[in-house]
Amino acid sequence: MSNNAHIIAKLNDLARSAMGIASRVFVTDGVGSLPPEDLSDIRQKVETFNDFTDDNNPYGERDFGAFHYGEHHIFWKIDYYNKTLDAGSEDPADPALTTRVLTIMLASEY
Repeated sequence: MSNNAHIIAKLNDLARSAMGIASRVFVTDGVGSLPPEDLSDIRQKVETFNDFTDDNNPYGERDFGAFHYGEHHIFWKIDYYNKTLDAGSEDPADPALTTRVLTIMLASEY
C-alpha cells in the first residue's frame, strides 16, 4: 500500500467512525425509508465495518463496503470532494483540501 493510500485509509476510517463529524453523510431513499432502529443498526455496522478484502478494497483506501442486514444488501462508499463540494478533491490524502461524503444505500440503488 502506498503512503497516500495508507493516509487515505486512516482518514476514511475516521470518516466512518465519526459520521457527520469527519464526513458528510448521505442516506439514500431506500435506506432512509427503513424503520429508525434499522437505520441505527445499519449506521453502526458501517461505523464498525472491517471486512476489507482485495475485492472491495483493491487500492487499500477502505472507501467501500457491503454487508447484509436482514433481507437487505447494503453498500456504503466514500467519495472525495473539494471543500465547496463542486468538484473532486485534488488530494484525498489532505484533509485541508477534502470533504468526505459517505453514502449508505441499498445495493439495488447503486
